[in-house]
Amino acid sequence: MELTHTQHDWHWPVFNEVLCGTMNDRERLGLPDHYKTGRLDQKLQEATQRLYGHPVHKLLEITSSAEHELAERIAAGNYLALLGDPRIKPLVPEMIQIAGGAVQLGLPFDAVDQVMNNFNGLGLNRSWIEKECPQYSVDLKPYRIGKFPVTNQEYKEFLVATHHPEIPTSWEFRRYPAERANHPVYTITQASADAYANWLTQETGRAFRLPTEAEWEWAATGSDGREFPWGNTFNADYANTCETGIFNTTPIGAFIEGQSPFGVFDMAGNVEEYVCDNYAPYADAAFIKDHLVDIHGQYRVARGGGFARFRDLLRTKRRHGHNPKSPTYVMGFRLAESV
Repeated sequence: MELTHTQHDWHWPVFNEVLCGTMNDRERLGLPDHYKTGRLDQKLQEATQRLYGHPVHKLLEITSSAEHELAERIAAGNYLALLGDPRIKPLVPEMIQIAGGAVQLGLPFDAVDQVMNNFNGLGLNRSWIEKECPQYSVDLKPYRIGKFPVTNQEYKEFLVATHHPEIPTSWEFRRYPAERANHPVYTITQASADAYANWLTQETGRAFRLPTEAEWEWAATGSDGREFPWGNTFNADYANTCETGIFNTTPIGAFIEGQSPFGVFDMAGNVEEYVCDNYAPYADAAFIKDHLVDIHGQYRVARGGGFARFRDLLRTKRRHGHNPKSPTYVMGFRLAESV
């Protein structure tokens, strides 16, 4: 796997889950103990000033076009959050049709060494990668998957309609962050993600739910078994991770180059995404009793990495979950729909 740093130096941490228990938040994120300007900060400021006063249709055009630089797309999306993002329709979410059929997923056992070598220095435990094994085949029925993860605005509509008690802890002082209306919602439990899908099903008469692991992985990977949704080369401008250096959510769809082969956005980075399955080994593989089993016993699988995690979590085959002992796990979700 080729690695592209996108022309910036990075303080790469060497750590594992045991060491993380003794680290502070900045150390977990690979940051020095003093303030360091983010590599996109200046460009974001300049783009924000440049785009002031642009109408909604122009901002939408900018944030949806690869002809514009990443910082400009993010700035345009942030303005859309305040002005009203026409892509967000809580009762009619944009879904991508996936044909299904016989597909191949998972990781061959003989590929584990290569993964460990490719991501050397990030403190990976070999057993975490072995959870992805073996490679297996499965027949998927046709389904739809959300083009984007569920946003703060959509989740707010759900809270208002249902009086559901769980307000995201990422909403400071439980205030709805209107300035992040079109950013993915995060810091919620899997139970709330399920409740959201059930509410939307009742409101629309459609069969919304969370995707299965297999559905999520196929939508992210496609037929060529790629390492990341966009291909096999990591690029910090293709997904919102620690390497990107933003350390916050970004508007949906800004990372255009990072979309999956089916045109699904933000499947790598931004927020981690619950699926509907609890962890279980594939086929005849051994059960992996790692730190998540120690914490939860049975736990819900998450996919895709987030803005406070490193590039190894972006891998399309990587299986992980929520660790409540670390604030760097930013848990969100996207919808699927049975057809």
